[in-house]
Amino acid sequence: MLQLIRKYKSVLSFILTFLGVYLVLTFSYAMYLKYAQSEVYYPDYITHRVAEQSESLVNMIGYRGEIEPHPNEASMKLYVNDLFVARVVEGCNAVSVMILFAAFILAFYQGLRPTLLFILGGGVLIYSINIIRIALLSIGLYQYPDYKDLLHDVVFPGIIYGLVVMLWLFWIRRFKGRMK
Repeated sequence: MLQLIRKYKSVLSFILTFLGVYLVLTFSYAMYLKYAQSEVYYPDYITHRVAEQSESLVNMIGYRGEIEPHPNEASMKLYVNDLFVARVVEGCNAVSVMILFAAFILAFYQGLRPTLLFILGGGVLIYSINIIRIALLSIGLYQYPDYKDLLHDVVFPGIIYGLVVMLWLFWIRRFKGRMK
């Protein structure tokens, strides 16, 4: 048994680090959600800001975007040209995706500075692409309501998760190069 542990030490280290970081960050985020409820930033600060920034981008693209708190659930209603097209819920704010991203990067730790800079840069990129994704999805739902399921369930999740996979692959290639 000890030989197996030694043989697969790097794999076990990766799995334990990934799971440990993922669980700690997920628990921390759950605590944030539990205690971050605010009347000013409904339903929570991050989700509210994502809805505001998505609304601004919809307006910049040339449509009339508007948000308002949903009266029956913890979300923001997003309108395009006065048509309700989407709910911006906690799951839309990309924090869970950034937690997954950070846990993976920390599992392939390459020193404090490069690892933290890559997590910070990747987090900013993921957040920014997510705002673009929500704005374009909202416009897509406005223009092509018949393609709601395809847009919401396939195309736009593929964008955010595809970005994360590309960032992971970039990090692994860099990590592999440092191991030689």
